[in-house]
Amino acid sequence: MSAKHQPIIVITAPSGSGKTTLIRRLMEALPELSFSVSASTRAPRAGETHGKDYYFFSADQFKELLEKDAFIEWEMVYEGKYYGTLKTELDRIRGEQKIPLVDIDVKGALTVQGKYPENAVTIFIRTPSLEVLRERLTARGTETPETLEERVAKAAEEQEFAHHFDHIVVNDDLEKAVAEITDIVHRYVRA
Repeated sequence: MSAKHQPIIVITAPSGSGKTTLIRRLMEALPELSFSVSASTRAPRAGETHGKDYYFFSADQFKELLEKDAFIEWEMVYEGKYYGTLKTELDRIRGEQKIPLVDIDVKGALTVQGKYPENAVTIFIRTPSLEVLRERLTARGTETPETLEERVAKAAEEQEFAHHFDHIVVNDDLEKAVAEITDIVHRYVRA
C-alpha cells in the first residue's frame, strides 16, 4: 500500500481515560500497526525511556525542531509542556511497511485530521463521566491536587470536540472498549 493511501490511525483522549491500555491491547491484536513515539518537553516518569516511550527534549531542543519544520503536529498541551509528532516517525514506520498509530492530544489529532483528510482515521476515547475520570487520575497517584484539577478541566474542554472525530469509544468496560476499538481499526488496516 502506498504511503499516499495508507491509513494513519489517530487515537486521542483526555488523560486518565484508559487510552494507553487500549492502545497496548490494540497493538497486540493488530501487529501491522506501529506506535508513533511522540516528542515531549516534560520530564520522564519512572521507567520511561527516551525513544521508546517519548523522545524527551528540552524546550530549546523542541523549539529548534519547530524551526526546522520537523513536526506534522505539535502543541503546548500544558503550560510550558510541548508535545509533537515528528515527521521522521511516520517515515520510520512506513519504512518498516507498517501502519502508523499516533497517540496525541485532541488539538494535535484535529491537526493531523486536517493535514491528512484522506488518510487519518480518528478515534476519541472517553470515560463515562468526568467523575470517573477524576477517580482514575487520583488512583494513578501521579498527580498533585493542582495538576489533577488542570487535567480534569482540560478533559471537560476536550470532550466538547469528540463529535469532530470519526469514531467515539466510551471506555466504561475495558474488554468491550478493546473489542470496539479493535473492530474499528481492523476495518481500515485490513481493507
